[in-house]
Amino acid sequence: MGKTGLSRRQFVKYSFGVAAGFSAASCASVGGSGSPLTSYPIDGRRVKKTSEQMLAFDLRAQPTTLKSGTGLHPLELSQVQDYDQFGYGRYRLGKGLAIVPRHDLLADGKSHPVPAKRKKLASFFAMTDIHITDKEAPNQLIYIQQADSVRGAAMTSIYSPVISYTTQMLDAAIQTVNALHEQAPFDFGISLGDVSDSGRYNETRWYIDVFDGKPIRPSSGAHLGEDTVDFQRPFKAAGLNKSIPWYQVLGNHDHFYIGSVPVDADPSLKLRESYVSDEVWAVGDVLIPNAAKMTPMALPPVIYEMNSHLSGTSPVTLNDPVTGVAGNTFYMGVIDGTSPYGAIKYTGKKEYFASPPKVAADPNRRALLRSEWIAEFFNTTTEPKGHGFELVPDNLRRSENGCACYSFVPRAEVPLKIIVLDNTQREDDGSHDIHGHGFLDAARWQWLQAELDAGQANNQLMVIAAHVPIAVAAVGSLMEWWNPRGQATANQNDPHAVMDNAVTLPALIKKLQDAPNLLMWISGHRHLNTVKALPAYDGAGKLVPEKSFWQVETSSLVHFPQQFRTFEIYLNSDDTVSVVAVNVDPEVAEGSPAAMSRKCAIAEHQILQSDLRGNATNDATFPGTPLPIDSMDPTRPQDGKPDPSIEYGQVADVPYCASYNAELFKQLTPTMINALKRRA
Repeated sequence: MGKTGLSRRQFVKYSFGVAAGFSAASCASVGGSGSPLTSYPIDGRRVKKTSEQMLAFDLRAQPTTLKSGTGLHPLELSQVQDYDQFGYGRYRLGKGLAIVPRHDLLADGKSHPVPAKRKKLASFFAMTDIHITDKEAPNQLIYIQQADSVRGAAMTSIYSPVISYTTQMLDAAIQTVNALHEQAPFDFGISLGDVSDSGRYNETRWYIDVFDGKPIRPSSGAHLGEDTVDFQRPFKAAGLNKSIPWYQVLGNHDHFYIGSVPVDADPSLKLRESYVSDEVWAVGDVLIPNAAKMTPMALPPVIYEMNSHLSGTSPVTLNDPVTGVAGNTFYMGVIDGTSPYGAIKYTGKKEYFASPPKVAADPNRRALLRSEWIAEFFNTTTEPKGHGFELVPDNLRRSENGCACYSFVPRAEVPLKIIVLDNTQREDDGSHDIHGHGFLDAARWQWLQAELDAGQANNQLMVIAAHVPIAVAAVGSLMEWWNPRGQATANQNDPHAVMDNAVTLPALIKKLQDAPNLLMWISGHRHLNTVKALPAYDGAGKLVPEKSFWQVETSSLVHFPQQFRTFEIYLNSDDTVSVVAVNVDPEVAEGSPAAMSRKCAIAEHQILQSDLRGNATNDATFPGTPLPIDSMDPTRPQDGKPDPSIEYGQVADVPYCASYNAELFKQLTPTMINALKRRA
């Protein structure tokens, strides 16, 4: 696939004169203000990967009480006006993060000599979990983060001040991609799901329109503050370089309410109506687990009863030990578009309000069906039209379940196939639990097997791009491979599920390992930069390098560390293939909303101090019980130890590093090596 790119002169003009370039177009405006559009051009000369420089900041002791005067408690995350007082969000530039050579899956392991790179086979970027958010929508769950210290405080997916700046941060990231493309052209880009926060029409359109370089009006309803507040102000997105084709993966947030609840599964909840209502939502604390799972004798996994909380009929009451908040129905609040710090309004117990608080209703907030979400990617000015979904047969992508699986070959002259897999749950699975698990129905499982078999038969290297990673989430967690009706005892099963996963995790991994041309599985979902080996062994316990593969997760673009990844695939002189995976911090213009997003993301981490270097132990029994459980990772022993293949970066002058750069080596079969030498 040819690349025209930007000339050096065009690049300089792009990097340093974008504002001037937009001035001719700024006679046009978005919205009712008539004000000329602004833009936020980055300085292309400053763009660097994390292998060259890292962002560094200090961590302070976390207050244990509210109003401590020494810092902000996690429940005070929304007090953005106080960040400067305590130094939250300040950062400096540190040294680069090394690219670690990983020989885990080679027969000679760490003793493997460094080969010369023979030929670059592919270069692409991946970003994920962008979570474009309509922060003024009436049916959010913001209040839980402030009220529930036990379960809500760390739940940044429910609230973080970064939600006010999602479109502007995406614009900065795309400009950063463009600058890197000028340095070394990308063959393609791929977005790994969760482009929107709740699958709203306006969230999805903002996302696509930022990629397309269109005018963006990042507010909804009455468009409060669009003339005075930076995150509300309409702007002109730069747009992705037109020579870079980009492809899309479906995420759970793209078709479930806050990535958790099917919109139409229980019409009595009136969830679809809540999207376009003018009344702020009053519901319960959905993070309190099923009451039956809260007793000392409860058996894992913990299952959440989302439906009863959203209907206001749950008998479970929030009684918070820190805030003192008690009750089971609360107005959840919205972001005040007139507040320069994104203050939250309309929160509290239902009985405190004489009447429901209201916002201006907006039909553009409507929830999209899977098929409608897919259809929006055909309304685009960047390539390809459909962003991969044009490769799905028309009758399948328009069907009720909206098929989002396809494969493509980036360059005809290189035998590399990207398999885009939808492994999110289905709307009709019956579960009332949070819908964040990995899942394949029978049709998707059959399709994946056929794609792997075809890749082997056609001598193609393969990369699977799916939203949900495998074999990294602990048993009983919200992101593990779904097993609703196959637990050790019946009362551990999901009481409402009406279908099973079409394939167990061990069977899935075995099939993947039986496709030796598979290089790696790439994903998002967990907002972590985790790299993991999935080794294959023979009956004697000896490593089978050709059947082993890698998994590379990429962090969210909305929460710290707000990074995307670049991937370069090489055929080496020793007949191995290596994948160089490197994190990138988007470059942000000083004083821009994207710069404020970075400040808020760093402050979020300084205040919450979440563990972004996760590595779950593979336990044989559920922690604290004698109950046997399945292995979370069939490629390693159930010995209660963390995964030895999962590492995180260390940089001397960076106190907290949530990034990881690596060169991942993979041994191929002789047949595949010969095919590469003939064609590449």
